[in-house]
Amino acid sequence: MIRSVHKLIVAATEEQFEALRVFFADLGLEPAESWDGQHSRGAKFQAPAAGVEVGFGHGFPEADLVLEVDNADAYYSACQSRRASIVTPPEDTAWGARIFTVVLPGNAGRVAIFSYNEPAEPVGTAGDLDARGKRFGVVVARFNAFITERLLEGALDALRRSGANTGDIEVVRVPGSFEIPIAARTLAETRRFHAIVCIGCLLRGDTAHYDVIVNEVTRGIGQSSQDTGIPHAFGVLTCDTLDQAIDRAGLKMGNKGFEAGLAAVEMASLQKKVRAR
Repeated sequence: MIRSVHKLIVAATEEQFEALRVFFADLGLEPAESWDGQHSRGAKFQAPAAGVEVGFGHGFPEADLVLEVDNADAYYSACQSRRASIVTPPEDTAWGARIFTVVLPGNAGRVAIFSYNEPAEPVGTAGDLDARGKRFGVVVARFNAFITERLLEGALDALRRSGANTGDIEVVRVPGSFEIPIAARTLAETRRFHAIVCIGCLLRGDTAHYDVIVNEVTRGIGQSSQDTGIPHAFGVLTCDTLDQAIDRAGLKMGNKGFEAGLAAVEMASLQKKVRAR
């Protein structure tokens, strides 16, 4: 399965590299990973949506790269202010858009920039299951470790399968589920993590203790997420019996730790997209 599509532009000089980097940053593309190695430097930029378009016939722009923006005229003015080399000024197309073409710094190619004249139908925004370059904190309760360790394995599996590096995952163990909220808040307040996964297991007993703890743990995790602005994935089982917990820790009901790990990845990605916009 293809994970991503990239348009590679290799600069001839370091000055051209910097000019290209600034150009795409000014366009509003979201900075992704970058590197500065012994033999090369590089920077990636990503858009909310990307893909490969195949066409046939006439009317296609003569460009190496095509970018859709919210207002082509505004971007045209910005390119003019930076004295970019304009190939074609903004013009209306037969397919309901306004488009212009500009030469990349250092004559590294042509970019066609367009926007639709009529707003397109609203497109829902969703997070991607891509944990690359993101850090995750995992808080796991030792109480009922027979269950919580299985949930932890599921959460770590989800994070790694989504592309997270082992070094970008920090596991913190606490005595029981009641201590999860304060540990999760402590991790979130460091601002070192893109999302927190909370894992525990509460089993109903013969007293009201279960209801008190469930309510406090749920409230505390939710409050920590809202106050810090860091997504918290809820992987705390609240079951009537041990059999129910076992079923949800890797048997016929799946592994809720794995689901919590995926939720953390998706919410970290969604938050990044929304903030970038």
